[in-house]
Amino acid sequence: MSLHTPSSRQQTSRRHESRRRASHRRASRRRAYLFGHDAETRAAMWLRLKGYRILARRYKTPFGEIDIIARRLGVICFTEVKARCTLEEARRALTSRQQGRIANAARIWLQNFDKPAYHSHRFDVILIAPRRRPQHIENAFPAQVI
Repeated sequence: MSLHTPSSRQQTSRRHESRRRASHRRASRRRAYLFGHDAETRAAMWLRLKGYRILARRYKTPFGEIDIIARRLGVICFTEVKARCTLEEARRALTSRQQGRIANAARIWLQNFDKPAYHSHRFDVILIAPRRRPQHIENAFPAQVI
């Protein structure tokens, strides 16, 4: 046997380790997905309690996804939900690149669904952290990006 060729036992061990890591990554992604989905549900409930009507959730476009589209008093709110361990981490999680994607997705929604009764729109963020009340930030970034 050559010194450079791993034994069949070593190859089997590497395969099993690789499978364990892949399984762990899948489980981790699944937990993150469920955490985000739960946060979006909490955010939608929070908006309803504040008098908003939910028009769409998880609106997908080729540019990206808008977590929640809501209306209140003729204003359309394109809402991004950020869930992290702390509210401060959630606040820092929205990047300018994400803002651009959300704005592009909002442009498509407005082209397809906007009605004259909707006079204006804005971009909001709802921050979610465990055991904390959701924090709704209205006009979180400028609507002029549309």
